[in-house]
Amino acid sequence: MDEEIQLINQNTRKEKFKNFILNNKKILIGLCSITILATISIFIFLELKAKNQLKIASKYNEITQLYEKNNSKKISEELINIINEKDKTYSPLALNFLIDNKIINNRDQINGFFDLIINEIKLENEIKNLIIYKKALYNSDSSSENNLLKILKPILNSESIWKPHSLYLMSEYFLSKNEKEKSKEFLIQIIELENSNPGIKAEAQKMINRYFSG
Repeated sequence: MDEEIQLINQNTRKEKFKNFILNNKKILIGLCSITILATISIFIFLELKAKNQLKIASKYNEITQLYEKNNSKKISEELINIINEKDKTYSPLALNFLIDNKIINNRDQINGFFDLIINEIKLENEIKNLIIYKKALYNSDSSSENNLLKILKPILNSESIWKPHSLYLMSEYFLSKNEKEKSKEFLIQIIELENSNPGIKAEAQKMINRYFSG
């Protein structure tokens, strides 16, 4: 008797499942189609993204290899186009090339490119901190104390590997202004930092011994 009941229940479940499939056939086919289309779309997107990055890489290599000072205007336009592509690898490289070769000397324009890369490109955290540090370094010879601290704030308030570099930059900044006490404060922070870069910590100690001992 129990076996008969079990068989009936089993057949009932099968029938229910069959009816569910038949009654929802269109919906299930639609869901399958959506899943397939989504998978294909993701694959195409990644493929196009990879091809686009190869195109950007090729363009960047071509520009930097053919660079000459007498065609800096054309080079500038091409590099700006690469920056505006918002590529996490080649946009920062293009900005570095512009700065290192002094192709663009407009500080506001360069800072605008820094802000684009920092705020509009999804960079790994420490890469982003490196770009922030480079922006501070670029502005350190002309920036006010408040502006420089504002630029470096995301690093100074973190445990970033670039924190010791940023503290050292601020100490040099204040030393150049002959504000020795402020400079010393940042050097002491480097020495007291648990995971401070050994090379920078040694340089900080040398600066304390040179300028603040005795």
